[in-house]
Amino acid sequence: MESLLPLALFAFVSSITPGPNNIMLTSSGILFGFLRSIPHMLGITVGFGAMLALCAAGIGSLVLAVPAIHVVLKVIGSAYLVYLAWKLRSMAFRQEEQSHARPMSFLGAALFQFANPKAWVMAVTGASAFLPLLQPAWLAVAVFCIVFCAVNLPCIGLWAGTGAVLRRYLSQPRWQRLFCGIMVLLTLYSAVAIWL
Repeated sequence: MESLLPLALFAFVSSITPGPNNIMLTSSGILFGFLRSIPHMLGITVGFGAMLALCAAGIGSLVLAVPAIHVVLKVIGSAYLVYLAWKLRSMAFRQEEQSHARPMSFLGAALFQFANPKAWVMAVTGASAFLPLLQPAWLAVAVFCIVFCAVNLPCIGLWAGTGAVLRRYLSQPRWQRLFCGIMVLLTLYSAVAIWL
């Protein structure tokens, strides 16, 4: 069981650091509040849990080993982040559109994990370095996924919660536009950073 501590620490560090999911959750917390962002958070955790299971089964190494698949994932991930940045920009400059805006759905967040290069790197690294040495193999995969997801959910929840707290202080349209502008830049940076 002491092998679970390094796994939990890796899960914490990789889940709490900025990335596409955390930037999107902060924006969601600001725009929609914490409660309406819960399906987004759960979708991330469930989608990422499925990715962890696939990587622990060895499929993640195949995805990263085949350059064409890796490039397709980068293109899809970057395109989606640019799309999100555009939507954030629109919300920042057209306040009337916010009433029609909706937070990301559970399914959308779950599926986004498979186009998120940071998630792939986290899952492949975690599976190759921190998979518990348990028998039978399915038990090792289950423990790996449960520990990682149990650490991941509160970490990403913190980002959504931070957004929800900031929402209270961003009641003036001028500050909303400024903050949304910053989030647009960070989202665009994430789209570019995928290729670095």
